[in-house]
Amino acid sequence: MTHVVAEPCVRCKYTDCVDVCPVDCFKEGENFLVIDPDECIDCGACVPECPAEAIFPEDELPEQWEEYTELNARLAADWPLITGKQDALPDADEWKGVEGKREHLSEKPGQGSE
Repeated sequence: MTHVVAEPCVRCKYTDCVDVCPVDCFKEGENFLVIDPDECIDCGACVPECPAEAIFPEDELPEQWEEYTELNARLAADWPLITGKQDALPDADEWKGVEGKREHLSEKPGQGSE
């Protein structure tokens, strides 16, 4: 089992979750984070840390965001590892809580930590 980052993260990219991950399973995109399902140990430490409430256990992922399971796995294969907290996107607070953000998700990789 793994955890999945879903749509609420799009255009926010808070990284509080990254800071508490004991196995460094987060990968960074331009405006979104994903969890590498091959690295996640299903500890759940990241869930309460996410200000956007965007992280879910795979079996509790809301139906409207089912595609994010595959999306996390696919993008994690190409995006760089992020291992520590960074500043959220400049307009993150404006996007937090906005619904229907899928079309704004960039599949471009982020900078990563390494």
